[in-house]
Amino acid sequence: MTHPFPGTTQLRAPTRSALSDSADISSLVSGILADVRERGDTAVAEYAARFDKSTRAPFEVTAAERAGALAALDPQTRADTEFAIANVRRFAQAQLATIAPLETEILPGVHLGHRVIPVQTVGCYVPGGRYPLLSAPVMTIVPAKVAGVDNVIACLPPGAHPAMIAGCHLSGADRIFRIGGAQAIAAMAFGTETVPKVDKIVGPGNAFVNEAKRQVFGTVGIDQLAGPSEIYILADHTGDAETIATDLLAQAEHDVRTRVGLITTDAALAQAVEHEVASQLTVLATAETAAIAWRDYGEITVCEDEAAMIAYSDHIAAEHLQIHTADPHAMAAKLRNYGSLFIGALASVVYSDKCCGTNHTLPTMAAARYTGGLWVGAYLKWGTHQWLTPEGVRAVAPAAVRQSTSEGLDGHRRAAQLRLDRLQVK
Repeated sequence: MTHPFPGTTQLRAPTRSALSDSADISSLVSGILADVRERGDTAVAEYAARFDKSTRAPFEVTAAERAGALAALDPQTRADTEFAIANVRRFAQAQLATIAPLETEILPGVHLGHRVIPVQTVGCYVPGGRYPLLSAPVMTIVPAKVAGVDNVIACLPPGAHPAMIAGCHLSGADRIFRIGGAQAIAAMAFGTETVPKVDKIVGPGNAFVNEAKRQVFGTVGIDQLAGPSEIYILADHTGDAETIATDLLAQAEHDVRTRVGLITTDAALAQAVEHEVASQLTVLATAETAAIAWRDYGEITVCEDEAAMIAYSDHIAAEHLQIHTADPHAMAAKLRNYGSLFIGALASVVYSDKCCGTNHTLPTMAAARYTGGLWVGAYLKWGTHQWLTPEGVRAVAPAAVRQSTSEGLDGHRRAAQLRLDRLQVK
């Protein structure tokens, strides 16, 4: 079918929109936020019973419970989790090494600079999901500790697998609470009798968590508003249908609302991938979820040339973007809108999802047009400063006086003039 985007034809189009499919839950979430803000732990407990069917008390995971979760963790699972932690830590440390404080003298006597300051208290929301996603706490907690955050608070649903508690502990969480959903966001944003108020909230969650993060933004900082997972693959005639279909379905099994797509310049490959997806769905253990995602949100678009493929990819701005072309590095250099880029057929999203070191908390719903994913810098803030010598005052004060006068701001004019006058007296 003809596609409205120039130079593209859709072999397969999504039948639904992940954006419009989000139910209007804003009023329900606003009620939860207001209630937790007003009644604290009492409201949190009531929502836990209502939404999570949980009557656990207290909310905080004790040191003994942490130790128990760690002891119960399968040795190989622990080793794999620690492998992922080490890789994420190494990459975060390498990123941190590129960030430096600044001191510069822009005019004689006018000294400017900035300090790089860790956020003091961060709340990490760790989703429960259909399966225990052991990489989830790693991606939010480890970079926070590398950045130097003093207090890392983790919240995860009451029914989360015990291994998730062990993952939070191994990743370095200072405190862990069994609170899920919008009520967890409210507890961290406003503070309760037991949950400390945080300065920033990070981490993905369901539509209720996302909406709660949107509504508390301003009271606290947030990382981003993450929607359902996405994967798009760019491929030319060298693409392998089996590999492409396998990677598409690997993400489709996340959720029935996962967006999966192929953008290619090769019509034969497009047809082959569609057939291969159908074939793999007959044997995939998670086909119950993946098939719905493919049916509702699967997309295959054929582009007339490489330029059209690049333009359409940048328009989509996918969360995960894989490149399966003859020269993937050359293609990568031409792309600008993506959450994380996977260059070459050997680089699968699954490696980043789990353990290779880059963060899997990424922008969705085309947010990659203006932002990137979670990284060590998300836990830092830049505080600028300035100091002036008498020479510096003489350089900037006259312009400040004139500007203030033209703007009718007499107090500003007086503050600038005072220092200049006192220097002239000396």
